[in-house]
Amino acid sequence: MRRALLFALTLFSLPAFSTELEPFSASYTADWKQLPVSGSAERTLEKVDGERWKLDFEASMLVAGLTEQSTFKLDNGTLLPLSYRFDRSGLGKSKKVEQDFDWQQKQVIGSDRDNAVRLPLNRGLLDKSSYQIALQLDVADGKQSMSYQVVDGDEIETYDFRVLGEEVVRTRAGLIDAVKVERVRDPTQSSRKTILWFAKDWGYLLVRLHQVETDGKEYQIMLQEGTVNGKQVEGRKD
Repeated sequence: MRRALLFALTLFSLPAFSTELEPFSASYTADWKQLPVSGSAERTLEKVDGERWKLDFEASMLVAGLTEQSTFKLDNGTLLPLSYRFDRSGLGKSKKVEQDFDWQQKQVIGSDRDNAVRLPLNRGLLDKSSYQIALQLDVADGKQSMSYQVVDGDEIETYDFRVLGEEVVRTRAGLIDAVKVERVRDPTQSSRKTILWFAKDWGYLLVRLHQVETDGKEYQIMLQEGTVNGKQVEGRKD
């Protein structure tokens, strides 16, 4: 019943983006507060062919690493995921996820930690990577609160966000004016916290992410350098 209700609501609230999607490439420093060693992360978005896009994220540290990839297309302003892959190793938390979005058969088929996943598929449903692009475009469109239906494990979860305001982020590329966004969670259900910053003058590229896990561990990525639509990201100097 809950899933049926979520899909019914989704059909009436499909995201339609007015901001044009631009390819980007960005490198970040990646830090776990509890570890003395810093790592690195790379995030790229490229247009593969026609209306198909590919989003890649890769992070590595001395003791851990992860890769994440999503392919999707834009159809009349609606983002339609095509495939999702996730692979994490190290820190005793290995995990592998594979999802394929079959729009002809209207179903999501895949696996999560070797457990089979099969879910009904409707327009508006996103994977755990492509929703980040939807969020980026919605922030660019000036929305103050956003909600997405996301395939999370073998279930469909609602991801809610709200804009907290604007803030200047100090990066290696300079000072960047950014929009600060918070993942909204029920504090009685989860103590996890996620804050994201999107660059106003650079296609709303993600420039910083800070996350606090339920066990208190903190993780952050911060922009080192990047390009948006082939143009080098340059912030203001002090």
